[in-house]
Amino acid sequence: MREGRLGYNCENGRYGLLSMDLWIDRGFHCGECMEVLVDDQWVRTRMEMNPAMEWYLVGTPYCGNLEYVRARIPE
Repeated sequence: MREGRLGYNCENGRYGLLSMDLWIDRGFHCGECMEVLVDDQWVRTRMEMNPAMEWYLVGTPYCGNLEYVRARIPE
């Protein structure tokens, strides 16, 4: 698994996965799956956008500003 944190990529208007300050993934699309850390446990989720045009992670408390959410994706 490739692990890092979510960060907003202003070049494409999407959240991507960063390790240090380097992009692992430059931008997730709606429906793309990943795992995020919630209360010290990895939870499978997917990136979506709600009617208010806010990115959120399905089945987690994360919505709106997703900066610094710990996440991982398959190699």
